[in-house]
Amino acid sequence: MSWVIANWDMIWDLTLTHVQLSLPPIILGFLISLPLGWLAHRYRWSRGVLLTLSGILYAIPSLPLFVLMPSLIGTKILDPANVVIALTIYAVALLVRTVADALDAVDAGVRQSAQAVGFSTGQRFWRVEFPLAGPLMLAGVRVVSASTISLLSVGALIGVTNLGYLFTDGYNRQFPIEILTGIVGTVVIAIVFDVLLVLLGRILMPWTRISSKGAIRRRRAATEARELATVGGGAA
Repeated sequence: MSWVIANWDMIWDLTLTHVQLSLPPIILGFLISLPLGWLAHRYRWSRGVLLTLSGILYAIPSLPLFVLMPSLIGTKILDPANVVIALTIYAVALLVRTVADALDAVDAGVRQSAQAVGFSTGQRFWRVEFPLAGPLMLAGVRVVSASTISLLSVGALIGVTNLGYLFTDGYNRQFPIEILTGIVGTVVIAIVFDVLLVLLGRILMPWTRISSKGAIRRRRAATEARELATVGGGAA
């Protein structure tokens, strides 16, 4: 504990850097995967191609991709952009399928009703399909958030500053406290991001709270009905 207190400034700086490098891949990954997922949902011929390609991209090991990125995009080996772009690729690879499946889950009758009242394709997507698919998309973003924060630590192996530095430095020095500090810091960031995403979802999608409360009321009503039926049956 004394080591953590003595090195708190360094730990805090690494934590802030880790947060700053984690945000862009999550945001960019969602923005890029949204139109791609829509294409996979709307046109069946593109679904197999996009989902297969995303699966291949996610199967690429992270460390080799981090190392190859400078030669692919012309950056320096220590440029944080290498890790950000690589993590964005992983985020897109995960979210394309999530977006497509979320849009597939929207009830066809709802789409037909929106079309019947005169909604254009764009209006139907933004005002009907996207809001209804939002909860499933949010679940995918939460997975990507945890994955991104975890994979970012690997960037320390190529010299990109983040909490992963505590892993590598602690390992080289055979100092478990430093390694444990890096692990705890990474987990805390992942938890904070997840809580913020849940809160953001409740703010942007208030209807999910209403539907959840309605589901709870329905379950309670069903339970009470079964209890009444049981009592009635016993009395008979």
